[in-house]
Amino acid sequence: MAPEIHMTGPMCLIENTNGELVANPEALKILSAITQPVVVVAIVGLYRTGKSYLMNKLAGKNKGFSLGSTVKSHTKGIWMWCVPHPKKPEHTLVLLDTEGLGDVKKGDNQNDSWIFALAVLLSSTFVYNSMGTINQQAMDQLYYVTELTHRIRSKSSPDENENEVEDSADFVSFFPDFVWTLRDFSLDLEADGQPLTADEYLEYSLKLTQGTSEKDKNFNLPRLCIRKFFPKKKCFVFDLPIHHRKLAQLEKLQDEELDPEFVQQVADFCSYIFSNSKTKTLSGGIQVNGPRLESLVLTYIDAISRGDLPCMENAVLALAQIENSAAVQKAIAHYDQQMGQKVQLPTETLQELLDLHRAQLDKKRDDFCKQNQEASSDRCSALLQVIFSPLEEEVKAGIYSKPGGYRLFIQKLQDLEKKYYEEPRKGIQAEEILQTYLKSKESVTDAILQTDQILTEKEKEIEVERVKAESAQASAKMVEEMQIKYQQMMEEKEKSYQEHVKQLTEKMERERAQLLEEQEKTLTSKLQMEMPLHS
Repeated sequence: MAPEIHMTGPMCLIENTNGELVANPEALKILSAITQPVVVVAIVGLYRTGKSYLMNKLAGKNKGFSLGSTVKSHTKGIWMWCVPHPKKPEHTLVLLDTEGLGDVKKGDNQNDSWIFALAVLLSSTFVYNSMGTINQQAMDQLYYVTELTHRIRSKSSPDENENEVEDSADFVSFFPDFVWTLRDFSLDLEADGQPLTADEYLEYSLKLTQGTSEKDKNFNLPRLCIRKFFPKKKCFVFDLPIHHRKLAQLEKLQDEELDPEFVQQVADFCSYIFSNSKTKTLSGGIQVNGPRLESLVLTYIDAISRGDLPCMENAVLALAQIENSAAVQKAIAHYDQQMGQKVQLPTETLQELLDLHRAQLDKKRDDFCKQNQEASSDRCSALLQVIFSPLEEEVKAGIYSKPGGYRLFIQKLQDLEKKYYEEPRKGIQAEEILQTYLKSKESVTDAILQTDQILTEKEKEIEVERVKAESAQASAKMVEEMQIKYQQMMEEKEKSYQEHVKQLTEKMERERAQLLEEQEKTLTSKLQMEMPLHS
């Protein structure tokens, strides 16, 4: 964390005033000063379930986030506490505590759904806190997760079916890890008489029922959403910390006064979060720091206030535009500074000035070309992950390890390549990134080919040669494209340079003509003043 940031306690990040969500400028200012990557842990759950206690423990404190001691929900909106990460040097841990869901005084759950969605969008680890066991009531209370498809878009131009749970690959690439914390858990962890770990209990609870009735669909929907949306899932159970009557004083009690089992469970939870919560990362592997998190908050809140759905792709694009604009300003300032240091005006010749100018210009152009190339690589890598991950899962599951599997695999591979090519705005690295990915999967393709018993040895040899020929052809095409790109870049650089020379020469000619004109006016004026007056 930057040394100038000292948050002694939490601060409201997103205020919930009369149903309107507004970002707090003071909290955004704190985020804007955090240059380190951030690990963002958000917690949600029904009100009065002890969320704030866990968040205070993650902050290394007994007090901070408001616990409240009555049935009234204390935390309004989303509160933030930024602390140095205890296990990751040069990282900041951003803790987000949310207002309790299901407060009867709110009248409707519209805001609850937005709070839930924002916690998902902003976090790298999403903690859902509930009381007791994972029963049908707990699942029914988690209907907010089924609302996500109606509250969030992954792309700016969604397909017709994007709101379907089945088309969740895009969500997975953006969504955080999921941790379910079960408070005051009083049962034995077991199913069908067999002991279970907390994680096994969660998996058991997320099993789908067979059937197509409306009741079956309602039973399956929240489970399906959790299974589909969240790539990584974890569960913790907590015993009752102390007698019910003393729960109101929980923040004032020392660990020695609490149930030792509960104290150990909280320690295990904190240790897991510190060790396993990832840095908040956007599509394409872009690590989020304070200013980027600030931009995400503003983009999502702005969309909600306009009545739009927060769009993850738009948030990344908005972030890129902000950073690109800042980079341009920084480059111009750097250019002015460097030219000011290296150029002593007047230069002896125009060529001397142009040479100095070209050196600066080339460097800036190369920097921008590099940024453009990296942006294209990031976008294409992210696309490949989303498009090809279902195929990789199918390969792991052994779907293609059967007679006739090779042809099925090749057909699916070709379909996905077509889907990749149809995606817009891939940039100049599109072909290279794809071919590199396909090359890395050649051993998988070969393994499926060799185990396919429906093909003869001769057919396999022919197929190996065909794949080799296609790979060589693709490599040659890639080299050719790279040469063309390089040639185009060099031609563009020269064209740009000549344009700059032309503009600079014209500017100097205009200034010279203007100077001559002014000199002529001055001379005429002087001559008129010096001429003798005639009566």
